[in-house]
Amino acid sequence: MSKGHPRHAEAHFDLVVIGGGSAGLTAARTAGRLGARTLLVERERLGGDCLWTGCVPSKALLHVAAEVQAARNAARYGLIAPSGPADLAAAMTHVKRAIGAIEPHDSADSLHSLGIEVAYGGAEFTSPRTLRVRNGVSPARAGSRAWGSEVAFRFALIATGSAPVLVPVPGLAEARPLTSDTVWDLDALPDRLVVLGGGPIGCELGQAFARLGSTVTVVEAMERLLPHEEPRASQIVRERLEAEGVTVLTGHRAEKVADGALHGPTGAVAFDALLAVTGRRANTAGLGLEVAGVEVAEHGEVRVDDRLRTSNPRIYAAGDVTGKSAFTHLGGVQGGAAAVDALLGVRRRIDYGAAPWVTYTDPEVARVGAVSADGARTLTLAHDRVDRAVADGRTDGFTSLVLDRRGRIVGATVVAPRAGETIAHLAAAVRLGWTPSQYAKTVHPYPSYTDGPWHAALTGVYARLAETRKVTGALMGLRRRGRS
Repeated sequence: MSKGHPRHAEAHFDLVVIGGGSAGLTAARTAGRLGARTLLVERERLGGDCLWTGCVPSKALLHVAAEVQAARNAARYGLIAPSGPADLAAAMTHVKRAIGAIEPHDSADSLHSLGIEVAYGGAEFTSPRTLRVRNGVSPARAGSRAWGSEVAFRFALIATGSAPVLVPVPGLAEARPLTSDTVWDLDALPDRLVVLGGGPIGCELGQAFARLGSTVTVVEAMERLLPHEEPRASQIVRERLEAEGVTVLTGHRAEKVADGALHGPTGAVAFDALLAVTGRRANTAGLGLEVAGVEVAEHGEVRVDDRLRTSNPRIYAAGDVTGKSAFTHLGGVQGGAAAVDALLGVRRRIDYGAAPWVTYTDPEVARVGAVSADGARTLTLAHDRVDRAVADGRTDGFTSLVLDRRGRIVGATVVAPRAGETIAHLAAAVRLGWTPSQYAKTVHPYPSYTDGPWHAALTGVYARLAETRKVTGALMGLRRRGRS
């Protein structure tokens, strides 16, 4: 028995991971591949919010909505366009099919192949080095094992994610609104849907339900939608939503919910369904963090240092529960980094400034790095200069590159179809500190939406050439004389 492990512990692990979402799964797989004895504890379903209520279902629904929208626009090409609402039950069938296709990748069997043990139940720390799995299921459940006493660990990782939280509006909780977790239980399209919250989730789901046939109103307390994005990006999304029949109320702070309506400064908005997407809170209740010596911040998130260690250096945290990650891709990177740091003592720095953010509206809004910076200048290219956008009739977007004082790309925004794919190369440019000329050296396919960032970078190259024109002109003059 290793030093510091309690003698009464049922089992001893190199790493115990609490939570089977993106961060937890990546951490467990990393540990398994390193040969560590690993236990993953999951309270409900492996895959986390991303698989069951977040990324996968939302993007599957957005795909269905885009197909419906394309069909509605078929008349412009001489085809008979359908009208009326779509069948939400059929749309949800596609959503469930997508979840079912991806679920095996996150299954207990897939973890067992890496030597990872899985326990279903709630984890509770009983000391700084032990925990208990509460309400552990019987071994009859596939890929599970019952745990009756304490489990000891060399290291533990908290990756319990977050959950929707309601703003304190009188009557809101009593109205039992839908959230991003429960909206997937709908099997009939609501005639009138009010979306409370104009951030990424509110804009995505609001547009999707509008395209499927609901009358949608998006209500946002801030002065514009997507308040963390460039104002021009927010405006483009608003214009697209309104063009598709969505009513957008910004600067509209909800005052109460009563009598089947959301009441605000300009009156009441009646609804058949209310979707509240006003924020999330870290899942830390019941974990016994005080017993483990793990501190939490003001809003409940677990405090971590730049190595993702909590106030107990034997316990790490990753993903939404830290407040440092709002995306699956970043949570996964954190989980892998924490596992390597704990088990091998090898620090993997995460460049948060180069982590991309994407809002999957149509058009998509993708961003990486700074929106602005001290002494920065911005190179912006409207997409009427991007031939693929012209060919598709989608010239409403733009690309902007933010350059620091030294001329390096420190941020970028792309508004376009599939901007989430385009932003990946820009994320590499931000991480590597490229200048526009270095970015422009990479040959981009034509015609594609990646022409936007490429041509935006070229505007910076051309500007530098203009500054050196006298020098280059003199050099060419010397060469002419030398060859005459």
